[in-house]
This record gives sequence, structure tokens and C-alpha cells, in this order.
Amino acid sequence: MHTSTTSTSVLEPWTAAELAEATRGYWYQQRQPQGAIKRILTDSRHAEVGDAFLALKGERFDAHNFVAQVAGKGCQIAIVERPLDVDIAQLVVPDTRLALGHFGAYRRQHHAQLKVIALTGSSGKTTTKEMLGSILGRLAPTLITRGNLNNDLGVPMMLLELRAEHQYAVMELGASHQGEIDYTSNLVQPHVAGILNIGTAHLGEFGGREGICRAKSEIYAHIAAEGTAIVPAADDFANMIRQTVRTEKVLSFGAGGDVFATEVELLAQSAKFILHTPQGSRPVNLPFAGVHNVQNATAATAFALALGIALDDIVAGLEQAQGAKGRLNFIQHQGHLFIDDTYNANPTSMRAAGEVLAQQFGIKVMVLGDIGELGESSWQEHHDLGRDLAQLPLDYLVAVGEFAPATAQGAASDKLRAFPNQAEALNYLLNLIQTHQPQSMSFLFKGSRYTHMETLMADLMEKL
Repeated sequence: MHTSTTSTSVLEPWTAAELAEATRGYWYQQRQPQGAIKRILTDSRHAEVGDAFLALKGERFDAHNFVAQVAGKGCQIAIVERPLDVDIAQLVVPDTRLALGHFGAYRRQHHAQLKVIALTGSSGKTTTKEMLGSILGRLAPTLITRGNLNNDLGVPMMLLELRAEHQYAVMELGASHQGEIDYTSNLVQPHVAGILNIGTAHLGEFGGREGICRAKSEIYAHIAAEGTAIVPAADDFANMIRQTVRTEKVLSFGAGGDVFATEVELLAQSAKFILHTPQGSRPVNLPFAGVHNVQNATAATAFALALGIALDDIVAGLEQAQGAKGRLNFIQHQGHLFIDDTYNANPTSMRAAGEVLAQQFGIKVMVLGDIGELGESSWQEHHDLGRDLAQLPLDYLVAVGEFAPATAQGAASDKLRAFPNQAEALNYLLNLIQTHQPQSMSFLFKGSRYTHMETLMADLMEKL
């Protein structure tokens, strides 16, 4: 696990008895530690006195190998799948990965006052989550999924951060295989849950959009009986999604839904619209660019309404919301605009980002890295993306990476240049700026997480 998984907040302590109760594990040689356990952690680098170290196993690593190391740092407890010859109290469980889930579920069950939202979708999850965090966080302490802690390990890690004062939790759930959302939504026990959209992210793992829809729809299985399902009204898979809903209460968002936007005015770095809901209509000044973020705002509104939040509070929260790092962040530098949208990418969000760039001023340059997890569809998806981006009123398209030639072939335009690596792309971008001086330019950088397009953006800004 990486450092981003480590919380900086003070966590609620555990007792040895609670650890055993949550996992139904046993203390090896009946060596049960006394006193409070300040946190459960999975990163041996941060282990210290008072921690319980959970030894996870993956395909390429086994943290049981680090138990002696954490014992040397003063950590007194290890949670393991097999007893080890190390001088440390050991709670033995059948599966440490599942034990992490048990700990998360245990924490969730012991916070009866908590109102939980769970959301999933192919794109827009992070932004919608941030909008909800802004709405709910104004009213009461709210726990929100951090970073990309949205899988079968990340979700229980977030639940471990629940504290007595939390009134709300907004949990983002991701899916990289069938059954994962069934597992994580069972852990979080949401009152309100829903899907934002069915796109082409993770196409490779699911063999098609129907498979993605089935995987995402698992989120509806665990909503509280009196809770509310949130569904997209205008999605291609809206009917298939509706068929999986089990609750009586349903709220839809988007065109034709219960919550929708009209009179949408897209500005360079924001949007204005009229928000329509069953509770009435309000004008909204949204500090996010792009029509896709207007859609995210209608989704956030539906989730919040389902929790009984007043419409005025929702609008105030939307208007004060801030984007997550690497999500359409606008940076002015040396007379040019840099739009950092490097957090991640899928074909839908790439097109949306291109639309946002088209709204900007000056010479418009879109710099795109590869999109991952598309499986056998990778070449075709990049080809189609190039074709569509070439239709936008952008001046230059710069594709970087393995699938840059596919994007170039789809674009079939001399405004797109393909490069195998960032170094060659950087030289081209520097030449572009020199060629167009003293004109102002707008750059947008985007790619899947593994392409690290933020590095190319930082290198370019540094050289200006």
C-alpha cells in the first residue's frame, strides 16, 4: 500500500477483544495484548508503537515478510494468516484481505448515526464526490473517500477512519472485476446509492459495456430497505440499470429525470444553469467547467435530496465546491493557461476535457496520454477518440504513448502529432510556444494515471 492510504486524522482506538471479534480470529499462544490499539495499518514503513500491522498478501508481495521489521519498530501486534517465529502478539485469521473488510464493516456497524452515500460510475465519480463533500461538509462532519481508495482494500481503509462525530459518509466505489462492488457496498451499507453512468472505462476487464453495467449495478443490492436508489435518466443503459433497483424509492437525474438542468451556459472555467428538482428550482453558479460537470451537479443534487438535505443547502454547497487535484484545475503561468486534468482518463472524460478546452482563449493545445484498461478495444477506442477530437475547434492535438499512432490515424489531420515518449513531446510543445509568441496559449493535459502526464506539464511550465 502506498503512503496516500495513511490517514493523518486521529482514529478511534481498538481493543484486542474488538480485533478478535471483528475477524473471528484467535490470538496465537493466547498472547492477547492489553491497552488501546491506535490504528490498523498495512504499510510497514509507517508502523510504530501502538499500531496493529495487517499483513496483506498480493500476487507479487507478502507482507508477512515485514512482520519482524515492524516488531523492531515497536509495533506490538501483527494480524497474520499463519503464525510466525517473531516476538510479537499475533492475531491469526484465515485471510488478511477479508479481515480488512471485517474491520471496515465492524466500524461501519458501530456508527448507527451515520448516513452513507455510495456512488459508482465510469466517469465523474471523484468530482461528484467532492461536490457532495462540499454540500454535506457545510452541515456536519463528513467522511469522504480520499484519492483512489475505492476498491476492496481502499473502501475498508476509509471506513477505519470513521469517528463518533461523523454524521455523513460519501463513499466512492470502483470496479475492476465482477463482485467487487457487491463486496464493498455490503461493507458500507448505504442509505443512498447509485450509478452516474456506464462508459468504457475498464472495458478490458468486463468484455463490454453490458458487463460494466452488471458490475456497477451490484451497488443497488445493499441499500437500506427504506433508502433511495439514484439512477441516470439519460444513460444508454438506463433501462438495464432500473431493472436492478430493489428499493421503492428511486430518484433519477439528467435529461428527463427528477433532477435536471436547463438554460445551461458554459463559461471558460465555470457554468451557469437552472437546477430543477422535486423540491423546486434554483439558479446555480457552478465553479466547474464543462457540460459533464453540470451533469455531475445534478447527480450530486439527487444524492443529497435523498438524504433529506434542503435545496438551498445543496445550491450553497455546489457553489462552494472545489475540484480535486488533477481534475480540470486551471493554472495561469507566464501568460499561458495550463489545465491539469491528469488525475485519470477514459474515452468519455477525454472527450469532455476536449470540449472544455474548446471554450478557452488563444491557441488551444490538447496533450493526451494513453488510456489504460481498454483491453482488446484499445486501438479502436484511441482511433475513435482521435477522430472525435479532430472535429473540435482545437488548434493542436499532441498524443503521447503506445497508442498515439492509433489516435493519429483516427484524427487523420495535420493538427495531431504523435510521439512515443514525453521527451519528444516536450520539445515539440516548446517549439509550438516559440512559434506562436507572443500569443497566449491554453494547454490541457490528460491521460490515464500510469502515464503521469502531470510530469510533462510540470516540465513544460518549468522551461518557460
